[in-house]
Amino acid sequence: EVQLVESGGGLVQPGGSLRLSCAASGFAFSVNAMSWVRQIPGGGLEWVSGINSDGSDTGHADSVKGRFTTSRDNAKNTLYLQMNSLKIEDTATYYCAKGIFRFWYSAMDYWGKGTLVTVSS
Repeated sequence: EVQLVESGGGLVQPGGSLRLSCAASGFAFSVNAMSWVRQIPGGGLEWVSGINSDGSDTGHADSVKGRFTTSRDNAKNTLYLQMNSLKIEDTATYYCAKGIFRFWYSAMDYWGKGTLVTVSS
């Protein structure tokens, strides 16, 4: 059974930083691309970033480019999202998702339950 468990969310002030983690199990983690997607309260989903199965390439949404960094540790079956210079509009529930293929722009087929990030002064 595929399981994706996000952690690391919380309350942070504007300009602050957080690192999210996603612990994966139930599949061959090193074979699949992974992504982060977020949902603002009462709003739709927004793709945030993706990373190749081997970590060799990433893609980020324009809204987070230059502030967020996506990485993975295949030995630990863990995906990360380093978020710096956080803005109020980054407030959302962040989900990690398993890609169907190896490249970061792959469609996704499994999702975690999410972790809430609140940016507020």
